[in-house]
Amino acid sequence: MRMMDYSNCYPEDPHAVNFAGQRGFLKVLKSGFKETLFPDDPFREIKKEEKPLFRAIKWLQYLVPIFQWLPTYTWRLFISDFFAGITATSIAVPQAISYAKLADLHPIIGLYTCFVPPIVHLSVGPIASASLLISQTISTVVRPEEDPILYLHLVLTTTFVAGLFQTCLGFLRLGILVDLLSHSTITGFMGGAAVMLTLQQLKGIFGLKHFAHKTGVTTIRWETTVMGLFFLAYLQFTKHQRNRNRKLFWLSAMAPMTTVIVGAVFTYLVNGKRHGIQTVGHLSRGINPLTIKYLKFDSKYLAPVLRAGFITGILSMAEGIAIGRSFAVVENTPHDGNKEMIAFGLMNMCGSVTSCYLTTGPFSKTAVNYIAGCKTAMSNLVQAFLVALTLEFLAPLFGYTPLVVLSAIIISAVLGFLNYAEVVHLYKVDKIMRYIRCEEDTTGITVEQIILDLSGVTSIDTTSLEGLWETNKTIENNGMQLSFVNPRIEVLEKMVAAKFVSRVGKESFFLTVEDAVKASQIALRKSRASNSEDGVRGTTIHQSAVDSC
Repeated sequence: MRMMDYSNCYPEDPHAVNFAGQRGFLKVLKSGFKETLFPDDPFREIKKEEKPLFRAIKWLQYLVPIFQWLPTYTWRLFISDFFAGITATSIAVPQAISYAKLADLHPIIGLYTCFVPPIVHLSVGPIASASLLISQTISTVVRPEEDPILYLHLVLTTTFVAGLFQTCLGFLRLGILVDLLSHSTITGFMGGAAVMLTLQQLKGIFGLKHFAHKTGVTTIRWETTVMGLFFLAYLQFTKHQRNRNRKLFWLSAMAPMTTVIVGAVFTYLVNGKRHGIQTVGHLSRGINPLTIKYLKFDSKYLAPVLRAGFITGILSMAEGIAIGRSFAVVENTPHDGNKEMIAFGLMNMCGSVTSCYLTTGPFSKTAVNYIAGCKTAMSNLVQAFLVALTLEFLAPLFGYTPLVVLSAIIISAVLGFLNYAEVVHLYKVDKIMRYIRCEEDTTGITVEQIILDLSGVTSIDTTSLEGLWETNKTIENNGMQLSFVNPRIEVLEKMVAAKFVSRVGKESFFLTVEDAVKASQIALRKSRASNSEDGVRGTTIHQSAVDSC
C-alpha cells in the first residue's frame, strides 16, 4: 500500500484545502449581507401568498401577533392564560417595587412599569442589572436624593433612548450585534453584578440608611437584621424546593408576594417604625400618568443619558433575546430576534411616555409564565388588568412594605446570577494542556498529534485567532502538533487575511478528519523512525569513544 505524503499538498490535489480561491470583495459583501441580515427569510410565507388581500392579512399578523392567535382562541386556552397571568402578577409586583428601589426610583414607578409594557410585549418587567446601571450612570449628573424629579425625568429619557436604539437595530436587522456578547463575558458580568447588588442590599438587611466608614455594631438594627435573614432564608428555601420538584413552581412564584404581605402585616402590628423598620411609604392610587412632556434632551445631560440608554438597551435586549431563544428551542417554535428587538424598542418607547422605566424579558418572569401554563399573550393582558386593579385600589397598602423585605427579594433574585457550575466549567475549559495531561495520565499514552475540527465554526474574529495562535504555540512548545480540519470559506478567508495560515503552515490544514488522521499517522511513523536512527547513531558514537579510550 502506497503511503501519501501530506506535507506538500497543493490546490491541484483533490484532497487539499484550496487557499488560492479567494472570493472578490463584492461577492463576500453580498454573501455576508444576506447571511447576516436575512438568514431566516422571515417574509417567505408572505411572499408565497399570491392574493393581495391574504398577503395584507399575513403582513398584519406578522406585525401584530395578536391577530395570528386570536381567531383560533378558545376558552380552554383562556383558563390556562388566566392562571398564568395571576401567577406572573404575584412575582411581578413585588419585584417591580424592589427593582425601582434599586434604580433609586419611587416604588410607584415600578408598579407603573408592570402595567403598560406587558400590553405591548410578552412576559416583561424591569431587571436588576439594568436598574443598577441606570442608577449608577444618571447619578453622575444628578443625585436622586437631591433632585428626585429631575432624576426621574432623565431615567424616563434614558428609557426612550434605549427603546429608540432597540427599534432601529431591529428595523435594520442588526440582531447579530447581540451575538458579539460572548457567553463567558455575559456570565462574568452577571456574576459581578450579583456580588455588587448583594453588597448594596446588605444596607437594607442591617437597617442602615447608608454605609459609612464609622458604621459599627451599635448602628445595626437587630430587629431588621433578623427579619431580613428570615425572609431571605424563606425565599431561598422555596427556590430550592422548586428546583427539586418542578410541580412546586408556584411555591417560589408566590414567595415574593407572600413576603411582602407577611412583612407589611407584621410591621403594622408591631408598629415597626418605632423599632427602626423602614417602610416604602405612601403610594398614590391611579394608573400611569403621561410623561412625554418630561423627556429631557438638554445638552447638559445628553451624554450620560445616551450612554445609559445604549448600554442598558444592549444589555436588556441581550437578556430578552437569549431567553426568547431558549424557550423557542424548548417549544420548537420559530424565533425572530430582529422582530423581538422591534417589540422591545416599541415597548420601552411607549413606557417612557407613560411613567415606566426600562423593561425587558427577565428570566424569572418568563420561566414562571411558561411553567404556569401560559399559552398565548393573553396572560399579559390578565397581568396588566390585575396590576391596573392594584394601582386603582391596593397601591396604598403596599406602602407598608418594609424595605428589608425588598432587599431580601433583590438578594434572592440576584443570587441566581451566580452560576457556580458555569464558572467552574469556564475555568476547566480555559486549561486546552490540563486535559491533555489528564488524558496522558489516564491512558498512559503520550499525545503527539491534536486534530481540531472547524466544520462547526461559522465565524471567527481577531481575538479568537490570536487565542488560537497562542494555543498552537503552547502545543508546539510541548512537543505536539495541531492540525485543522474543514474550515468554512468565511473562516478560512479571515485566517488567510490575518496571516494565521502562513504562520501555522498550509500543511496543517485538511478537508476531512480522515485525511488529518492519515497525515498524523505518517508524521508519527517518520518521527519514530528518525528517533530510532538517532538512537543507533548515538550508540555507535558512544562505542567509538569508549574504544578510543
